[in-house]
Amino acid sequence: MPFLATRRRVEFRDTDAAGIVHFSAFFFWTESAEHELLRAAGVHVVDRLPSDDTGESVTASWPRVSAACDYKAAIRFGDEVDIRVGIEDIGHSSITFSFRFEHEGIWVAQGRIVAVRCLMRPGRKPEPVAIPADIRSRLEPFRAGGTSA
Repeated sequence: MPFLATRRRVEFRDTDAAGIVHFSAFFFWTESAEHELLRAAGVHVVDRLPSDDTGESVTASWPRVSAACDYKAAIRFGDEVDIRVGIEDIGHSSITFSFRFEHEGIWVAQGRIVAVRCLMRPGRKPEPVAIPADIRSRLEPFRAGGTSA
């Protein structure tokens, strides 16, 4: 199944008092891997769009609306973690990313993030919008059921 693979080395800051990776580090890694996939697909994390009819600046971005991670084994400072990220689903305005984390071939965690394409205007709530066809077509090669087992 299509996915993007990347690797991270566990830094001291990623660990807890017991010397194992703190659960929150996986969320930083998922965001970083998600951004790598978007760049590989030629999709901007933040698009600066032309001003709207009121003259306000408008950007489009991908706020997360759901994040989950299940942990299966511990990893520690200095270990290398392999991350596979793929697209599980592309909806009208959302993308569901799926992540799998491994260390030396051992499955250590899996996660899922749902991000929604939104217009961002100063002082206003994010406004969900349809994912443009050109962006959808660039993301399709990474779609095929995700990377979770």
